[in-house]
Amino acid sequence: MGKQMQSFDAISTAALHGMDDAGLDALSYGVIGLDRNGLVVVYNATEAALAGLSRSRVVGGQFFDNIAQCMNNFMVAQRFEDEPELDAVIDFVLTLRMKPTPVKLRLLQTRDVPLRYVLVERDLAGR
Repeated sequence: MGKQMQSFDAISTAALHGMDDAGLDALSYGVIGLDRNGLVVVYNATEAALAGLSRSRVVGGQFFDNIAQCMNNFMVAQRFEDEPELDAVIDFVLTLRMKPTPVKLRLLQTRDVPLRYVLVERDLAGR
């Protein structure tokens, strides 16, 4: 798969679901995969490093209730409940456990892939 097909804006839910840990860890943006109950199943190395939360601390945890409460709202969590087919990019500010950090979130969900994905792109040039 070419780099362009793996970009934040272009990667598909099926492509993410088909990647192994090494492929996910090589992406330049954060990838969080949730099961239908909101439990974290996928948490790539990029997100672990930038969020400052280890994979072992996050995987298996309830994402919206215990890990990223700042996303437990109508803009993020509720959209997964309301839209069975979802591919949306939103501007967001992460506020939990860190200074307010502007990011772009891409919310991905399809009927044929069992995981929901939250992709997190940070403006690293602005750091």
